[in-house]
Amino acid sequence: MRLRTPLALLGAALLVLVGPPLLSTGSGSDTGTQIPGLRFMVPNTPGGGYDITARTAAKNAEDAGLTTDIEVFNLPGAGGTVGLTRLVGEHGNGRLAMSMGLGVVGAVHTNKSPKTLADTTPIARLTEEQDIVVVGKNSPYKTIQDLLAAWKKDPGKLPVGGGSSPGGPDHLAPMLMAQAAGIAPSSVNYIPFDGGGELLASILGDKVAFGVSGVGEYLDQIRSGELRLLAVTGPKRVPGLDAPTLREAGLDTDFTNWRGIVAPPGLSDAEREKLVGLVRKLHDSPQWRESLKKNGWNDAFLPGEEFGAFLDEQDRRVGSVLKELGL
Repeated sequence: MRLRTPLALLGAALLVLVGPPLLSTGSGSDTGTQIPGLRFMVPNTPGGGYDITARTAAKNAEDAGLTTDIEVFNLPGAGGTVGLTRLVGEHGNGRLAMSMGLGVVGAVHTNKSPKTLADTTPIARLTEEQDIVVVGKNSPYKTIQDLLAAWKKDPGKLPVGGGSSPGGPDHLAPMLMAQAAGIAPSSVNYIPFDGGGELLASILGDKVAFGVSGVGEYLDQIRSGELRLLAVTGPKRVPGLDAPTLREAGLDTDFTNWRGIVAPPGLSDAEREKLVGLVRKLHDSPQWRESLKKNGWNDAFLPGEEFGAFLDEQDRRVGSVLKELGL
């Protein structure tokens, strides 16, 4: 995710693959990408951005003939740091990968996790996407201006839900919105959920005044009318969605999220290159290109060591922003 704000924030995301056999030597053609028994881990609950990204990547890899028998599994907890700890503990395991993103970067800071992304093997950044501001279909807020007016009057009375822990994208986005609206970030009543799936139920049940999540997570609910889309957080409108940007709504800020994939530490050069090569072939496939378009994801491919340098930068920026916001 990339954050663009007067704070010079950032953002970002990441895809992590983990689950039993992600690639096995089955009927698929031998493209040099076969990794028998590869597992793809999702460090939050089903239905969230990491989960959708991982399952989409797994299906696309199979459909493209890159692998067979892919297993994706969920290991939620503590904003993704439970999964991160498990991943780091699998030292030298070249058949495990994890979907991740900006949320895990933030959770490492706010949870004071003893394991960090610096302990992993970076495989690739895959996507970048905007967050969205949504309410339930019965919400009294018809526009982003309606919501902002009520939020300014009494920030504490309007709980905002997000599918990430403090420090993650769904937390940073409303905090930056609040700052731009003249609301003290410390007065925001933020309620974290472990992924977009859990958050959705609270938005639909009017348990929160509004929610912030990735654009690809709630497209079906927006199109069906279950959710009302009030705004998008990036610098440009999202094609096919009728919603203004935050800047169009009068807020001097914008924000984007990213997602990628990391693997355990201690891999051999051959194991690391095998994983990077698989994701590179996935990135170049027509199946993945179609999924980017369908889910409103921007292509943000950054492989191997370049992704590692990006992760280091993101870690520094998130720590700096959390400190600047007093969080």
